[in-house]
Amino acid sequence: MAYLLELFSGCNYICMQGTMEKKIANIRYDSKEVKRGDLFVCLTGSRRDGHDYLKEALMRGAAACVVQKSVDAAEDTTVIRVRNTRETLAQLAINFYGNPASALRIIGITGTKGKTSTAYMIWNMLRAAGFRAGLIGTMGLQMEEELIPYQNTTPESLFIQSFLRRMADEGYDFCVMEVSSQGLKMHRVDGIRYDVGVFTNISPDHIGPGEHKNFEEYLACKAKLFDRSRICMINADDGTVKRAAARAGCKVRSYGIRSVADYMAKEIRYQKFEECLGMSYQLAGVCKAEVEIGMPGLFSVYNSLAAIAVCHAVGMPPAVAGRLMRNIRVRGRIEEMAGDGNYRVIIDYAHNAASLKSLLETLKHYSPKRLVTVFGCGGNRSRLRRVSMGEVAGTYSDYTIITSDNPRYERPEDIIGDIEEGIKKTKGAYITIPDRREAIAYAIHHAGEDDLIVLAGKGHEDYQEINGTFYPMDERKIVDEVIRQCRYRHIE
Repeated sequence: MAYLLELFSGCNYICMQGTMEKKIANIRYDSKEVKRGDLFVCLTGSRRDGHDYLKEALMRGAAACVVQKSVDAAEDTTVIRVRNTRETLAQLAINFYGNPASALRIIGITGTKGKTSTAYMIWNMLRAAGFRAGLIGTMGLQMEEELIPYQNTTPESLFIQSFLRRMADEGYDFCVMEVSSQGLKMHRVDGIRYDVGVFTNISPDHIGPGEHKNFEEYLACKAKLFDRSRICMINADDGTVKRAAARAGCKVRSYGIRSVADYMAKEIRYQKFEECLGMSYQLAGVCKAEVEIGMPGLFSVYNSLAAIAVCHAVGMPPAVAGRLMRNIRVRGRIEEMAGDGNYRVIIDYAHNAASLKSLLETLKHYSPKRLVTVFGCGGNRSRLRRVSMGEVAGTYSDYTIITSDNPRYERPEDIIGDIEEGIKKTKGAYITIPDRREAIAYAIHHAGEDDLIVLAGKGHEDYQEINGTFYPMDERKIVDEVIRQCRYRHIE
């Protein structure tokens, strides 16, 4: 319980009607969750406007509401008007939960690619070194062995602050947080200061309806991390990030492979370890160590450099961080599954042209007999993404199976048609199988010795979103089932 007047400390507002002396039981932005005595915040989004649900919230007993438009409400309802309800919600959440971030060391990671893998590397290394660390990101909210699913990479501010409060109360040392451009744009992380920030890289993405209007806005949102970090680690090989960092208001350290940087990878080797495909290199620059990674690709080298730089900044010896890296795996990020025979199956979240190109180029280094790519594209996203992904798949795969991803509110056949437009620009062989389960089964049934099958786009997700409904679909389970069926057929 808290008084409205206390909750609005630090906020610019006008009380349009009612009193600020009311006690509030809780803060809500989903009208269906409102209970008597709650404060309802009318959030505006790309698909829904919370002002349209104010009547329902009031019927459920909301004692006050926060709006950025003119509304009608009963005289005994306190109506508070602000410039931006999302911006205000962030400060309300901080006040309601007692600014829990101040009791933790917060690490924030932004960038087009590599956020999740870098975050998981840091999180795992901190825990292996004996620290208590939580994680907020694409795969959900993680506290030790407890995983709380969440749809957005960066949750709403109210959810973040409640999670930080729980970590602070339970004596956690760190919170590692993926910070998306949408999270920055939509004020979800306002008021949070990062002990260490990471800017992995940037390339055109998330540009289109409901996302960012252009690349300049996308970059500007990402660059906000600089102003909120005590120190920020940047990818020295990304020219755009370097130029943005030149205007940073924080201390900057760099990592890279090609450019001179504070943390550099030298003598890089592609390794076929007994248990997985991986990499190894010599860490050079401000410190030296031998590093082995249990994940393939130069992007894994970049992610590990960022992770080691962060851990070094918070006091972990680089040699210790380097030793820990070999055993780290990230769900849905170049996640290797054992095939039946001598082929391999890789599950990865690559869902744009840049990440798919990087993934396929990487796997070519391990000399598969055939590189077979199974992928689709999400609905209600930029059409150009689909065309470009089709072109990349046709260029770098020996064979492509175009299927469905999360069609959302579009017809899968229309999305597949856009992908085909891109793949037809290449000489790549392909087939279309709209049902994703059937597409995966087809790839495995036709796998040959030393083939590498890539299931791209879904990664860690265990669902498929169709017309607003989330249907269970875990590719790991599908792969296991198909492989077992193949074994039974062989026995028969």
